[in-house]
Amino acid sequence: MPEGQERVKPEKAVLVGIELPGESGGAVEESMNELARLADTAGAEVVGRLVQKMARPDAATFLGRGKALEAAGMCRDSGARLVICDRELSPAQARNLEEITGVRVIDRSRLILDIFACRAKTREGKLQVELAQLSYLLPRLSGRGAELSRLGGGIGTRGPGETKLEVDRRRIRKRIADLKKELEEVRRHREVIRRGRREAPVPQVSIVGYTNAGKSTLLNKLTGAGVPVEDRLFATLDPTTRRVVLPNNETVLLTDTVGFISNLPHHLVAAFRATLEEVAEADVLLHVVDISHPCAGKQAETVREVLASLGAGDKPAITVYNKIDLVPGDRIPPPDRGDYPVLVSARTGHGLDELLARIALAAARRRVRRRFFLPFSRSGLLSVLFQQGRVISRVHVPEGVWVEVELEEVWASRVEAMLGDSGENI
Repeated sequence: MPEGQERVKPEKAVLVGIELPGESGGAVEESMNELARLADTAGAEVVGRLVQKMARPDAATFLGRGKALEAAGMCRDSGARLVICDRELSPAQARNLEEITGVRVIDRSRLILDIFACRAKTREGKLQVELAQLSYLLPRLSGRGAELSRLGGGIGTRGPGETKLEVDRRRIRKRIADLKKELEEVRRHREVIRRGRREAPVPQVSIVGYTNAGKSTLLNKLTGAGVPVEDRLFATLDPTTRRVVLPNNETVLLTDTVGFISNLPHHLVAAFRATLEEVAEADVLLHVVDISHPCAGKQAETVREVLASLGAGDKPAITVYNKIDLVPGDRIPPPDRGDYPVLVSARTGHGLDELLARIALAAARRRVRRRFFLPFSRSGLLSVLFQQGRVISRVHVPEGVWVEVELEEVWASRVEAMLGDSGENI
Protein backbone atom coordinates (compact mmCIF):
# COMPACT_ATOMS: atom_id res chain seq x y z
CA MET A 1 0.00 0.00 0.00
CA PRO A 2 1.44 3.46 -0.88
CA GLU A 3 2.73 5.45 2.12
CA GLY A 4 0.10 7.71 3.62
CA GLN A 5 -2.79 5.86 2.02
CA GLU A 6 -5.28 4.39 4.49
CA ARG A 7 -6.87 1.03 3.91
CA VAL A 8 -10.60 1.43 3.30
CA LYS A 9 -12.53 -0.60 5.83
CA PRO A 10 -15.32 -2.75 4.41
CA GLU A 11 -18.81 -1.52 5.21
CA LYS A 12 -20.55 -3.71 7.78
CA ALA A 13 -23.88 -5.12 6.65
CA VAL A 14 -26.74 -7.17 8.03
CA LEU A 15 -28.57 -9.49 5.62
CA VAL A 16 -32.33 -10.01 5.90
CA GLY A 17 -34.60 -12.42 4.04
CA ILE A 18 -37.99 -14.08 4.27
CA GLU A 19 -39.16 -17.65 3.85
CA LEU A 20 -42.52 -17.88 2.07
CA PRO A 21 -44.92 -20.84 2.09
CA GLY A 22 -43.77 -23.60 -0.26
CA GLU A 23 -40.11 -22.61 0.02
CA SER A 24 -37.70 -24.97 1.72
CA GLY A 25 -35.40 -23.75 4.45
CA GLY A 26 -32.44 -25.11 2.51
CA ALA A 27 -33.29 -23.05 -0.58
CA VAL A 28 -33.66 -19.90 1.52
CA GLU A 29 -30.37 -20.59 3.26
CA GLU A 30 -28.60 -21.05 -0.08
CA SER A 31 -30.12 -17.80 -1.36
CA MET A 32 -28.83 -16.02 1.75
CA ASN A 33 -25.40 -17.60 1.26
CA GLU A 34 -25.38 -16.27 -2.29
CA LEU A 35 -26.42 -12.83 -1.02
CA ALA A 36 -23.48 -12.95 1.38
CA ARG A 37 -21.12 -13.72 -1.52
CA LEU A 38 -22.63 -10.84 -3.49
CA ALA A 39 -22.07 -8.53 -0.52
CA ASP A 40 -18.46 -9.71 -0.21
CA THR A 41 -17.93 -9.12 -3.93
CA ALA A 42 -19.25 -5.57 -3.51
CA GLY A 43 -16.88 -4.94 -0.62
CA ALA A 44 -19.13 -5.41 2.42
CA GLU A 45 -18.45 -7.36 5.60
CA VAL A 46 -21.47 -9.41 6.62
CA VAL A 47 -21.87 -9.20 10.41
CA GLY A 48 -25.35 -10.67 10.83
CA ARG A 49 -28.26 -12.48 9.20
CA LEU A 50 -31.95 -12.57 9.87
CA VAL A 51 -34.66 -14.67 8.19
CA GLN A 52 -38.38 -14.52 8.95
CA LYS A 53 -41.07 -17.02 7.95
CA MET A 54 -44.03 -15.12 6.49
CA ALA A 55 -47.14 -15.77 4.43
CA ARG A 56 -46.19 -12.77 2.28
CA PRO A 57 -43.80 -9.79 2.48
CA ASP A 58 -45.16 -6.96 4.58
CA ALA A 59 -46.37 -4.27 2.18
CA ALA A 60 -45.02 -1.46 4.37
CA THR A 61 -41.79 -2.80 5.87
CA PHE A 62 -40.98 -6.05 4.01
CA LEU A 63 -40.28 -7.73 7.37
CA GLY A 64 -42.77 -7.76 10.19
CA ARG A 65 -42.32 -4.79 12.48
CA GLY A 66 -40.94 -6.98 15.28
CA LYS A 67 -38.26 -8.46 13.01
CA ALA A 68 -37.49 -5.01 11.64
CA LEU A 69 -36.81 -3.82 15.18
CA GLU A 70 -34.66 -6.92 15.72
CA ALA A 71 -32.66 -5.99 12.61
CA ALA A 72 -32.25 -2.48 14.03
CA GLY A 73 -30.84 -3.99 17.24
CA MET A 74 -28.41 -6.18 15.26
CA CYS A 75 -27.17 -3.08 13.44
CA ARG A 76 -26.63 -1.19 16.69
CA ASP A 77 -24.82 -4.09 18.36
CA SER A 78 -22.54 -4.85 15.39
CA GLY A 79 -21.95 -1.31 14.15
CA ALA A 80 -23.50 -2.14 10.78
CA ARG A 81 -24.58 0.84 8.71
CA LEU A 82 -26.26 -1.15 5.93
CA VAL A 83 -29.13 -3.63 5.63
CA ILE A 84 -29.33 -5.77 2.48
CA CYS A 85 -32.63 -7.49 1.65
CA ASP A 86 -32.66 -10.71 -0.35
CA ARG A 87 -35.66 -9.64 -2.46
CA GLU A 88 -36.48 -6.52 -4.41
CA LEU A 89 -38.04 -3.80 -2.26
CA SER A 90 -40.63 -1.24 -3.19
CA PRO A 91 -39.62 2.40 -2.56
CA ALA A 92 -41.99 2.54 0.42
CA GLN A 93 -40.59 -0.65 1.97
CA ALA A 94 -37.02 0.61 1.69
CA ARG A 95 -37.93 4.01 3.11
CA ASN A 96 -39.87 2.55 6.06
CA LEU A 97 -37.13 0.04 6.86
CA GLU A 98 -34.58 2.85 6.90
CA GLU A 99 -36.71 4.77 9.39
CA ILE A 100 -36.97 1.74 11.69
CA THR A 101 -33.34 0.58 11.49
CA GLY A 102 -31.70 3.99 11.24
CA VAL A 103 -29.30 2.75 8.52
CA ARG A 104 -29.27 2.54 4.74
CA VAL A 105 -31.35 -0.24 3.21
CA ILE A 106 -30.79 -1.71 -0.25
CA ASP A 107 -32.10 -4.82 -1.97
CA ARG A 108 -30.58 -7.65 -3.98
CA SER A 109 -31.15 -5.86 -7.30
CA ARG A 110 -29.40 -2.71 -6.11
CA LEU A 111 -26.48 -4.79 -4.85
CA ILE A 112 -26.05 -6.59 -8.18
CA LEU A 113 -26.23 -3.27 -10.03
CA ASP A 114 -23.48 -1.96 -7.77
CA ILE A 115 -21.26 -4.96 -8.55
CA PHE A 116 -21.80 -4.45 -12.26
CA ALA A 117 -20.83 -0.79 -11.85
CA CYS A 118 -17.53 -1.94 -10.32
CA ARG A 119 -16.87 -4.56 -12.98
CA ALA A 120 -17.74 -2.59 -16.13
CA LYS A 121 -14.52 -1.65 -17.90
CA THR A 122 -15.49 -0.92 -21.50
CA ARG A 123 -17.52 2.08 -22.65
CA GLU A 124 -20.34 -0.24 -23.68
CA GLY A 125 -20.43 -1.94 -20.30
CA LYS A 126 -20.46 1.36 -18.45
CA LEU A 127 -23.31 2.66 -20.62
CA GLN A 128 -25.34 -0.48 -19.99
CA VAL A 129 -24.79 -0.36 -16.24
CA GLU A 130 -25.66 3.33 -16.02
CA LEU A 131 -28.89 2.75 -17.93
CA ALA A 132 -29.83 -0.11 -15.61
CA GLN A 133 -29.04 1.96 -12.51
CA LEU A 134 -31.04 4.97 -13.66
CA SER A 135 -33.98 2.79 -14.68
CA TYR A 136 -33.90 1.30 -11.18
CA LEU A 137 -33.51 4.70 -9.50
CA LEU A 138 -36.21 6.65 -11.38
CA PRO A 139 -39.28 5.25 -9.56
CA ARG A 140 -37.44 5.56 -6.24
CA LEU A 141 -36.66 9.28 -6.37
CA SER A 142 -39.59 10.50 -4.27
CA GLY A 143 -38.34 11.53 -0.84
CA ARG A 144 -34.86 10.12 -1.41
CA GLY A 145 -32.86 13.33 -1.15
CA ALA A 146 -30.82 12.05 1.78
CA GLU A 147 -29.92 8.88 -0.11
CA LEU A 148 -28.97 10.75 -3.26
CA SER A 149 -26.59 12.86 -1.20
CA ARG A 150 -24.64 9.67 -0.50
CA LEU A 151 -24.42 8.40 -4.06
CA GLY A 152 -20.88 7.54 -5.06
CA GLY A 153 -19.86 6.50 -1.56
CA GLY A 154 -19.95 2.73 -1.63
CA ILE A 155 -22.14 -0.33 -1.80
CA GLY A 156 -25.38 0.29 -3.64
CA THR A 157 -24.34 3.84 -4.43
CA ARG A 158 -21.83 3.67 -7.28
CA GLY A 159 -22.49 5.04 -10.72
CA PRO A 160 -24.86 7.68 -11.97
CA GLY A 161 -25.43 9.61 -8.75
CA GLU A 162 -22.06 11.31 -8.48
CA THR A 163 -23.53 14.55 -9.87
CA LYS A 164 -24.87 15.86 -6.50
CA LEU A 165 -28.42 16.05 -5.25
CA GLU A 166 -30.14 18.02 -8.01
CA VAL A 167 -30.77 14.92 -10.10
CA ASP A 168 -34.51 14.96 -10.76
CA ARG A 169 -36.93 12.94 -12.84
CA ARG A 170 -36.66 15.18 -15.89
CA ARG A 171 -32.89 15.03 -16.02
CA ILE A 172 -32.83 11.29 -15.37
CA ARG A 173 -35.41 10.64 -18.10
CA LYS A 174 -33.32 12.71 -20.53
CA ARG A 175 -30.16 10.81 -19.58
CA ILE A 176 -31.99 7.49 -20.00
CA ALA A 177 -33.11 8.58 -23.47
CA ASP A 178 -29.55 9.59 -24.37
CA LEU A 179 -28.16 6.28 -23.09
CA LYS A 180 -30.70 4.31 -25.10
CA LYS A 181 -29.63 6.19 -28.24
CA GLU A 182 -25.96 5.44 -27.57
CA LEU A 183 -26.71 1.80 -26.89
CA GLU A 184 -28.75 1.59 -30.08
CA GLU A 185 -25.59 2.65 -31.90
CA VAL A 186 -23.75 -0.11 -30.04
CA ARG A 187 -26.45 -2.58 -31.07
CA ARG A 188 -26.14 -1.55 -34.73
CA HIS A 189 -22.35 -1.84 -34.55
CA ARG A 190 -22.66 -5.33 -33.05
CA GLU A 191 -25.11 -6.30 -35.76
CA VAL A 192 -22.59 -5.26 -38.43
CA ILE A 193 -19.95 -7.42 -36.72
CA ARG A 194 -22.36 -10.35 -36.44
CA ARG A 195 -23.37 -9.98 -40.09
CA GLY A 196 -19.72 -10.19 -41.05
CA ARG A 197 -19.33 -13.31 -38.94
CA ARG A 198 -22.34 -14.90 -40.59
CA GLU A 199 -20.97 -14.17 -44.05
CA ALA A 200 -17.60 -15.63 -43.07
CA PRO A 201 -18.74 -19.13 -42.20
CA VAL A 202 -17.04 -19.58 -38.85
CA PRO A 203 -19.32 -21.27 -36.31
CA GLN A 204 -20.14 -19.14 -33.26
CA VAL A 205 -19.97 -20.87 -29.88
CA SER A 206 -21.07 -18.97 -26.74
CA ILE A 207 -20.14 -20.03 -23.21
CA VAL A 208 -23.08 -19.49 -20.86
CA GLY A 209 -23.69 -20.44 -17.26
CA TYR A 210 -24.32 -19.34 -13.73
CA THR A 211 -21.92 -16.77 -12.34
CA ASN A 212 -18.69 -18.32 -10.99
CA ALA A 213 -19.29 -21.60 -12.82
CA GLY A 214 -15.83 -21.39 -14.40
CA LYS A 215 -16.64 -19.95 -17.85
CA SER A 216 -13.63 -17.64 -18.03
CA THR A 217 -11.30 -20.37 -16.78
CA LEU A 218 -12.62 -22.64 -19.53
CA LEU A 219 -12.09 -19.94 -22.18
CA ASN A 220 -8.54 -19.37 -20.97
CA LYS A 221 -7.73 -23.08 -20.98
CA LEU A 222 -9.08 -23.59 -24.49
CA THR A 223 -7.73 -20.41 -26.10
CA GLY A 224 -5.08 -18.86 -23.85
CA ALA A 225 -7.22 -15.70 -23.78
CA GLY A 226 -5.80 -14.49 -20.47
CA VAL A 227 -9.15 -13.26 -19.16
CA PRO A 228 -8.82 -12.31 -15.44
CA VAL A 229 -10.23 -15.03 -13.19
CA GLU A 230 -11.37 -14.56 -9.60
CA ASP A 231 -13.29 -16.73 -7.16
CA ARG A 232 -16.00 -14.07 -6.97
CA LEU A 233 -19.39 -13.54 -8.52
CA PHE A 234 -19.47 -11.61 -11.80
CA ALA A 235 -15.67 -11.53 -12.10
CA THR A 236 -16.13 -11.17 -15.87
CA LEU A 237 -18.61 -8.68 -17.30
CA ASP A 238 -17.49 -7.73 -20.81
CA PRO A 239 -17.64 -10.53 -23.41
CA THR A 240 -14.41 -11.89 -24.89
CA THR A 241 -14.17 -13.76 -28.22
CA ARG A 242 -11.26 -15.96 -29.34
CA ARG A 243 -10.61 -18.48 -32.12
CA VAL A 244 -10.29 -22.17 -31.37
CA VAL A 245 -9.01 -24.84 -33.76
CA LEU A 246 -10.94 -28.09 -33.31
CA PRO A 247 -9.54 -31.64 -33.70
CA ASN A 248 -10.86 -31.77 -37.30
CA ASN A 249 -8.86 -28.56 -38.05
CA GLU A 250 -12.05 -26.51 -38.27
CA THR A 251 -12.01 -23.09 -36.60
CA VAL A 252 -14.78 -21.78 -34.36
CA LEU A 253 -15.22 -18.49 -32.49
CA LEU A 254 -15.63 -19.00 -28.75
CA THR A 255 -17.25 -16.19 -26.74
CA ASP A 256 -17.28 -15.86 -22.97
CA THR A 257 -20.46 -14.12 -21.75
CA VAL A 258 -21.63 -12.52 -18.52
CA GLY A 259 -22.78 -14.98 -15.89
CA PHE A 260 -26.41 -15.35 -14.88
CA ILE A 261 -27.85 -15.43 -11.37
CA SER A 262 -31.16 -16.03 -9.65
CA ASN A 263 -33.41 -12.96 -9.69
CA LEU A 264 -31.20 -11.14 -12.17
CA PRO A 265 -32.55 -7.56 -12.17
CA HIS A 266 -34.74 -7.02 -15.22
CA HIS A 267 -33.14 -3.59 -15.65
CA LEU A 268 -29.83 -5.37 -16.29
CA VAL A 269 -31.32 -7.85 -18.73
CA ALA A 270 -32.89 -4.99 -20.69
CA ALA A 271 -29.76 -2.82 -20.62
CA PHE A 272 -27.45 -5.69 -21.59
CA ARG A 273 -29.66 -6.91 -24.42
CA ALA A 274 -27.13 -5.78 -27.05
CA THR A 275 -24.46 -7.90 -25.34
CA LEU A 276 -26.75 -10.83 -24.63
CA GLU A 277 -27.80 -10.94 -28.28
CA GLU A 278 -24.41 -12.60 -28.80
CA VAL A 279 -25.96 -15.64 -27.12
CA ALA A 280 -29.04 -15.57 -29.34
CA GLU A 281 -26.83 -15.40 -32.45
CA ALA A 282 -24.63 -18.33 -31.47
CA ASP A 283 -24.74 -21.58 -33.41
CA VAL A 284 -23.90 -23.67 -30.34
CA LEU A 285 -24.06 -22.94 -26.61
CA LEU A 286 -21.70 -24.38 -24.02
CA HIS A 287 -23.78 -24.46 -20.83
CA VAL A 288 -21.18 -24.61 -18.05
CA VAL A 289 -22.47 -26.00 -14.74
CA ASP A 290 -20.46 -25.96 -11.51
CA ILE A 291 -21.16 -29.58 -10.66
CA SER A 292 -19.46 -29.20 -7.26
CA HIS A 293 -22.09 -26.69 -6.12
CA PRO A 294 -24.84 -28.12 -3.89
CA CYS A 295 -27.48 -26.23 -5.92
CA ALA A 296 -26.06 -27.09 -9.36
CA GLY A 297 -29.44 -28.29 -10.67
CA LYS A 298 -31.26 -25.13 -9.61
CA GLN A 299 -28.51 -22.94 -11.07
CA ALA A 300 -28.72 -24.80 -14.39
CA GLU A 301 -32.48 -24.27 -14.47
CA THR A 302 -32.00 -20.54 -13.80
CA VAL A 303 -29.66 -20.32 -16.80
CA ARG A 304 -32.18 -22.13 -19.01
CA GLU A 305 -34.91 -19.70 -17.92
CA VAL A 306 -32.77 -16.66 -18.82
CA LEU A 307 -31.83 -18.25 -22.16
CA ALA A 308 -35.52 -18.81 -22.93
CA SER A 309 -36.25 -15.14 -22.14
CA LEU A 310 -33.55 -14.17 -24.66
CA GLY A 311 -35.05 -16.37 -27.37
CA ALA A 312 -32.15 -18.83 -27.16
CA GLY A 313 -33.90 -21.63 -25.30
CA ASP A 314 -33.96 -23.91 -28.35
CA LYS A 315 -30.35 -23.39 -29.37
CA PRO A 316 -28.17 -26.50 -29.75
CA ALA A 317 -26.40 -26.76 -26.40
CA ILE A 318 -23.66 -28.89 -24.90
CA THR A 319 -23.89 -29.24 -21.12
CA VAL A 320 -20.46 -29.01 -19.51
CA TYR A 321 -20.13 -30.29 -15.95
CA ASN A 322 -17.17 -28.25 -14.72
CA LYS A 323 -15.05 -28.60 -11.55
CA ILE A 324 -15.34 -32.37 -11.79
CA ASP A 325 -12.03 -32.58 -9.91
CA LEU A 326 -13.87 -31.38 -6.79
CA VAL A 327 -16.55 -34.09 -6.90
CA PRO A 328 -16.06 -37.78 -5.97
CA GLY A 329 -17.04 -40.12 -8.80
CA ASP A 330 -19.97 -41.61 -6.88
CA ARG A 331 -21.50 -38.16 -6.41
CA ILE A 332 -21.67 -37.20 -10.08
CA PRO A 333 -25.40 -36.78 -10.84
CA PRO A 334 -27.09 -38.53 -13.77
CA PRO A 335 -27.55 -36.64 -17.06
CA ASP A 336 -30.03 -33.76 -16.76
CA ARG A 337 -33.11 -33.64 -19.00
CA GLY A 338 -31.88 -36.49 -21.19
CA ASP A 339 -28.69 -34.62 -22.03
CA TYR A 340 -25.25 -36.24 -22.10
CA PRO A 341 -22.90 -33.79 -20.40
CA VAL A 342 -19.18 -33.56 -20.89
CA LEU A 343 -17.29 -33.91 -17.60
CA VAL A 344 -14.40 -31.46 -17.42
CA SER A 345 -12.12 -29.60 -15.09
CA ALA A 346 -11.23 -26.27 -16.66
CA ARG A 347 -8.58 -25.86 -13.97
CA THR A 348 -6.70 -29.12 -14.66
CA GLY A 349 -7.67 -29.61 -18.32
CA HIS A 350 -9.42 -32.94 -17.71
CA GLY A 351 -12.03 -33.74 -20.37
CA LEU A 352 -11.22 -30.83 -22.68
CA ASP A 353 -10.31 -33.09 -25.62
CA GLU A 354 -13.72 -34.71 -25.41
CA LEU A 355 -15.34 -31.28 -25.19
CA LEU A 356 -13.58 -30.08 -28.34
CA ALA A 357 -14.70 -33.23 -30.15
CA ARG A 358 -18.29 -32.58 -29.10
CA ILE A 359 -18.05 -29.00 -30.32
CA ALA A 360 -16.76 -30.27 -33.67
CA LEU A 361 -19.73 -32.63 -33.97
CA ALA A 362 -22.18 -29.85 -33.14
CA ALA A 363 -20.53 -27.44 -35.59
CA ALA A 364 -20.57 -30.10 -38.34
CA ARG A 365 -24.36 -30.07 -38.29
CA ARG A 366 -24.18 -26.67 -39.98
CA ARG A 367 -22.34 -28.25 -42.90
CA VAL A 368 -23.82 -29.69 -46.09
CA ARG A 369 -22.48 -32.04 -48.75
CA ARG A 370 -22.44 -30.74 -52.34
CA ARG A 371 -21.12 -31.94 -55.72
CA PHE A 372 -19.80 -29.31 -58.11
CA PHE A 373 -18.49 -29.41 -61.65
CA LEU A 374 -15.64 -26.93 -62.09
CA PRO A 375 -14.64 -26.23 -65.69
CA PHE A 376 -10.99 -25.38 -66.21
CA SER A 377 -11.98 -21.73 -66.61
CA ARG A 378 -13.18 -21.76 -62.94
CA SER A 379 -10.47 -23.99 -61.52
CA GLY A 380 -9.55 -21.26 -59.02
CA LEU A 381 -12.66 -22.25 -57.06
CA LEU A 382 -10.97 -25.54 -56.19
CA SER A 383 -8.66 -23.77 -53.74
CA VAL A 384 -11.72 -22.08 -52.18
CA LEU A 385 -13.35 -25.47 -51.64
CA PHE A 386 -10.18 -26.85 -50.04
CA GLN A 387 -9.87 -23.78 -47.83
CA GLN A 388 -13.49 -23.52 -46.73
CA GLY A 389 -14.57 -27.17 -46.65
CA ARG A 390 -13.53 -30.79 -46.60
CA VAL A 391 -13.02 -32.20 -50.09
CA ILE A 392 -14.30 -35.78 -50.15
CA SER A 393 -13.48 -36.76 -53.75
CA ARG A 394 -12.24 -35.35 -57.09
CA VAL A 395 -12.83 -36.85 -60.52
CA HIS A 396 -10.99 -35.26 -63.46
CA VAL A 397 -12.62 -35.28 -66.89
CA PRO A 398 -11.49 -33.65 -70.15
CA GLU A 399 -13.68 -30.54 -69.53
CA GLY A 400 -12.78 -29.97 -65.88
CA VAL A 401 -13.21 -31.67 -62.50
CA TRP A 402 -16.10 -33.03 -60.45
CA VAL A 403 -15.66 -32.23 -56.76
CA GLU A 404 -17.65 -33.61 -53.84
CA VAL A 405 -17.19 -31.45 -50.78
CA GLU A 406 -18.56 -30.88 -47.28
CA LEU A 407 -18.71 -27.22 -46.30
CA GLU A 408 -20.75 -24.52 -44.63
CA GLU A 409 -24.10 -23.95 -46.28
CA VAL A 410 -23.36 -20.27 -46.82
CA TRP A 411 -20.21 -21.18 -48.80
CA ALA A 412 -22.06 -23.84 -50.75
CA SER A 413 -24.56 -21.17 -51.81
CA ARG A 414 -21.72 -18.80 -52.74
CA VAL A 415 -19.98 -21.36 -54.95
CA GLU A 416 -23.28 -22.25 -56.60
CA ALA A 417 -23.89 -18.55 -57.27
CA MET A 418 -20.39 -18.09 -58.71
CA LEU A 419 -20.85 -21.04 -61.01
CA GLY A 420 -24.38 -19.97 -61.84
CA ASP A 421 -23.22 -16.63 -63.15
CA SER A 422 -21.57 -18.44 -66.03
CA GLY A 423 -24.21 -21.18 -66.27
CA GLU A 424 -21.73 -23.84 -65.08
CA ASN A 425 -23.09 -24.95 -61.69
CA ILE A 426 -25.03 -28.19 -61.25
